[in-house]
Amino acid sequence: MHLPAKGRILFGLLLLAYLAYAGVYIYKTSFVVRGERYFVLFDDAMISMRYARNLANGDGLVWNPGGERVEGYSNPLWVVFMALFHLLPLPASKASLPIQISGALFLAANLIFVKMISERLSGSFPIAMLAAIMTAFYGPLNDWGLLGMEVSALALILCAALWLGLENLRSGRFSVWLYLLLGLSTLVRVDMAVPFLMVLVFLILSDRENRRKHVIWGMGLFFLFILGQTSFRLLYFGELLPNTYYLKMSGYPFWLRIARGLYVFFLFAWYSNWILFILPFLILIFRRDRSVMLLILLFLGQAAYSVYVGGDAWDHKGGSNRYIAIVMPVFFILFAAAAGRFAGLIADMYQARTPRRKFLYSTLLAGFALVSLLNFNLLLGDFKSLERLAMLRQSLFVRGNQEDVEIALNLAEITTPRASIAVVTAGAIPYFADRYAIDLLGKSDARIARLDAITDDGLGGIKNFRPGHMKWDYDYSIGELKPDVVAQLWGETSVAEAYIQEYYTVGGTGDGLNFSLRTDSEEILWDKVQLKP
Repeated sequence: MHLPAKGRILFGLLLLAYLAYAGVYIYKTSFVVRGERYFVLFDDAMISMRYARNLANGDGLVWNPGGERVEGYSNPLWVVFMALFHLLPLPASKASLPIQISGALFLAANLIFVKMISERLSGSFPIAMLAAIMTAFYGPLNDWGLLGMEVSALALILCAALWLGLENLRSGRFSVWLYLLLGLSTLVRVDMAVPFLMVLVFLILSDRENRRKHVIWGMGLFFLFILGQTSFRLLYFGELLPNTYYLKMSGYPFWLRIARGLYVFFLFAWYSNWILFILPFLILIFRRDRSVMLLILLFLGQAAYSVYVGGDAWDHKGGSNRYIAIVMPVFFILFAAAAGRFAGLIADMYQARTPRRKFLYSTLLAGFALVSLLNFNLLLGDFKSLERLAMLRQSLFVRGNQEDVEIALNLAEITTPRASIAVVTAGAIPYFADRYAIDLLGKSDARIARLDAITDDGLGGIKNFRPGHMKWDYDYSIGELKPDVVAQLWGETSVAEAYIQEYYTVGGTGDGLNFSLRTDSEEILWDKVQLKP
C-alpha cells in the first residue's frame, strides 16, 4: 500500500525512535568491572557465545576446547552468526556488543513487516502505527532480543514469511521464498518447525489453486531442512536430538509438564489483563477471512508449544517467554485491528456522520493504545517493570551478568588456564574466565541431561518447576569429575557439601567472593588466594 509522505515520515521517525531507544537500552545493560566496560548477553546466549568462540578459534562446536562434543545449544545458525563476530579483533568485554546491535537492527526491520501486515489487514495507517508502536516498546521482546537471544531474528523471519504468505493468498501466486524463510528459521531454532508446519498445513487447506505446489515445495523443504540438520547432528554429536531436548523434555512426568505449561500461560494471560488479552481474537466478530485465521493460528500454535514444553525457566519474571515472544508482533497486529474496529463502532455510536467523528476515533484509539501499552508492560502487576521499560531501573538480568563477570575475573586470577571450574550459570562465567567448565545443571553434559528431574526438594512442584534447572548429580559432577573450583551450587546441596568439607577449602581474592578450592589442586595459584577462616 502506497503511503503519503506524511505517513512515511511518521513511520521513519518511529524507526529512528526505536533505534535510539535500543541504543540506550544496550548501553544501560553494560557495566564497568575493574575499570573496563562489559557488554554481556543473557546467560543462555553466553553459552552460545562460548560455542561460537570455540568454533571461530578452530576448536569445533564444543563447550570446552578439546572436550566432549555435546550440543548444549538449541540455536545452531545463531551460534554460527555469533562465530563470525569472533573473527573480529574484539576483546571479550566487547564481543557481545555486535550481537546486541544486530538484535536491535533485526527488531527494527521487523517493525517494517509489522506495519505492512497490519496495514494490509486493516487498510489503516493509524492502526498499522499502533501495531508497530506496541511491538517496538514491548519490554519482554526487547529483553530477549537486545540481550542476545535469537528471538530478534526469529521474530523478523516469521513476520517476513507471514507477509509473503499473506501476499500469496491475496494475489493467488505461489512463492517458494516463504518456505525457504521458514526453513531458515528451523536452523536458527529447530522448534520453529511448529510455525513452519502450521503455515504449511493452513496453506494446503486454504489455497486450493496452489495446493500441489505447497505440498511438494513446502513438505519437501521442511524435510530437507529438518533431516539435513538432524543428519549433521547425528554425524557430529552422535545424537538425533539436541542435548537440551533430553535436559528439558525427559525425566519429568508428561502431564505435570503440561500442567506447568498451562499454569504459566494462564499467569501470562491473567497479568496481561485477560479482557485486553482476548481482544485480538474478537476480530473474528468482524471478519473471518484467511488472513485473520492464519495470524490467530500462528499465535495459538506457539502458545500451545509453550504449554507442551512446560513453559520457560524464566516465566516467573512475567511477560511473554522466549517461545511466545516471537509471535507477540502477530498478537499486536491483531490487537490493533480489533481496537480500531471497536473504536470505530464507538465513534459511530456517538458522532455518526459528523465532522467530529474522526477526532473522536483518533482520540479513543490513541488513549486506548497508551493504556494498553502500559498494561502489557506491567509484568506480574509490578510497577517496577514500567520503570524498566522507561529505563529508569536496571534490566532484570544485568545485575546477575555483572556478578558472573566478577566471579569469572576472580577465578581467572587465582587459577591456571588448565583449571576446571564447576558452575551453575554456564554462560558468562566460563566465557570470561576461559577455563574448562563443568556444567552442574547439564545443558552441556549429556549424562546430567538424561537423568530424571529432581522433584523431592521443593523445586519439583508445578509452581516452581523450572525447565532445564531440575537435574544435577553432585556425586558425579564433584565426586567423580573433581573440579579444581566449585564456583556455585544449586538446589539440594548436602551431597555437594559433604565433598566440599572433605576435599575442598574456602577462599578467594579477598574482595568478598569466595569459592570452594580443591585442597590438593596444582591448578590453584595458592599464593594469590586468601583462605577463609
